[in-house]
Amino acid sequence: MNDMLVLDGLRKGYNQGKPNAITVLDGADLTVAAGEVVALVAPSGAGKSTLLHIAGLLDTPDQGRVVIGGTDYAGRSDRARTEARRREVGFIYQFHHLLPEFTAAENIILPQLASGISRKDAEARATELLGHVGIGHRGDHRPAAMSGGEQQRVAFCRALANRPRLLLADEPTGNLDPGTSDKVFAALMSLVRETGLSALIATHNLDLAARMDRMVRMDAGRLTAI
Repeated sequence: MNDMLVLDGLRKGYNQGKPNAITVLDGADLTVAAGEVVALVAPSGAGKSTLLHIAGLLDTPDQGRVVIGGTDYAGRSDRARTEARRREVGFIYQFHHLLPEFTAAENIILPQLASGISRKDAEARATELLGHVGIGHRGDHRPAAMSGGEQQRVAFCRALANRPRLLLADEPTGNLDPGTSDKVFAALMSLVRETGLSALIATHNLDLAARMDRMVRMDAGRLTAI
């Protein structure tokens, strides 16, 4: 399989050169193959969010390379990185961050319109995705009228709205109770498998991690296989 994501020798620190300097990434390496789902297991404060932000081109490393779909983004312009995020990467966070004044469907339609997709096609895509995660009947509801699990499913759909090839998720079910978490994670995995996405998913839940293709642990700024 071709590699969808390559993280090569990532180093990242804060307050460099000062007595209270903090090293977050210290030569982190990782490859995610096309269609592969990798679990990133790490305790709080280990740097997994920093790693995901760098992998998704939201932040830059002090050293190292980020290669997405065969393109090396080291030294690329902000414009090129922004375009790559819009085209190649979908993000899911622990909190759904839906726009409260818009319906579930509209939250999925808006990022598509921003990418130049027609309203008709964007609406069709939103309907397709909501149906896939089992809440097609809730498309006209605003987030406040939906349960936490439903809101997070909408967030999943929004992340996949523009048909990215790489999904990055930071504790996507961490804000849900165990029963809801299991159902919502199953919906996410169904979406990922159906679309053939590559995914790097950070989680504390080892039971969920075991349902992915592979697990890696973050410790002392490096990644090791579990």
